[in-house]
Amino acid sequence: MMQPKRQTSDLPKTSAPAQRALDSAGITTLEQLSTFKQSEIAKFHGMGPKAIGILREALAAKGLAFADEPVAKAAKGYYAKVNGLTLYYEIHGAAAKEHPPLVLLHGGLGLIEMMSEVLITLSKDRQVIGVDLQGHGRTADSERPLRYEFMADDIAVLLHHLGITHADVMGYSLGAGAALRTAIQYPDLVRKLVVVSAPCKRTGWYPEVLVGMAQLSGAAAEFMKESSMYQSYRRVAPKPENFPLLLDKVGDLLRQPYDWSSEVAELKMPVMLVFADADSVPPSHSAEFFGLLGGGQRDADWDGSGMTQHRLAILPGLTHYNVFASPLVSTIVVPFLNASLPRK
Repeated sequence: MMQPKRQTSDLPKTSAPAQRALDSAGITTLEQLSTFKQSEIAKFHGMGPKAIGILREALAAKGLAFADEPVAKAAKGYYAKVNGLTLYYEIHGAAAKEHPPLVLLHGGLGLIEMMSEVLITLSKDRQVIGVDLQGHGRTADSERPLRYEFMADDIAVLLHHLGITHADVMGYSLGAGAALRTAIQYPDLVRKLVVVSAPCKRTGWYPEVLVGMAQLSGAAAEFMKESSMYQSYRRVAPKPENFPLLLDKVGDLLRQPYDWSSEVAELKMPVMLVFADADSVPPSHSAEFFGLLGGGQRDADWDGSGMTQHRLAILPGLTHYNVFASPLVSTIVVPFLNASLPRK
């Protein structure tokens, strides 16, 4: 008797605990996964926010979604000639009269899809422009070094290319550094700024994190081939063989000293800082960063008159490595973006 042919798994690589949870539930394909609600998957032992984000990204790539989430409409992807780059960007959602476009920037070694959790929510009532930064995702690298200042220049030129004179800008980790520099270098372009899990100076990272940054190079490429970051890069990059070069460039960027404290103190637009309570940045720096903006200097008083226009959020039970995939981020960011600008 012929044995039934076992279905080939098309699930992405996740953590070992998450993989065991899927195996225990008999989930071997994305089609099967799409019959489960995200809330059901989240209850599986060993299934964390990062693994759910990876699974959501894989579902979206196949035109699928968790049973309790809408299937994301296919985004329109474009390329723009920007500062010697062929910069890839996507437009999600429709332009809204009441909300300006939002530029969304991913973390290091990531791509637009890394931010799918917040992108899906934020694009429901505004236009979201996701960008693959220099050398990341679908944007081919150039000969220039990777620098936060250059990436900020790229965002400004892209907005000019799109005819956008004011936008909200939000970034995570490396993308948060680029977002912050965009606000510093082009304050007239940025209406509101959201910085997720990034300090305003290099020494704001924990010492052990700085040690890891100092060691990052192309030598880690072979080791990282099992990671979801490499798998995503290999799937879309113009030259997947350039992954070691990307590691070299990101490592070089992370080793550069910087301290933007004085420039942060001059920012006039509303800024929201979002950190995890087990972040790669200590809460003391989060408070220092917030203080540079004028926040946390006094009691707000019973009527809130002592509050500034800026906001600080430290999200519980999260780390630098999964905060971007937490639905809590959208929960706090949406009201900040939707609030009216304070009167001058």
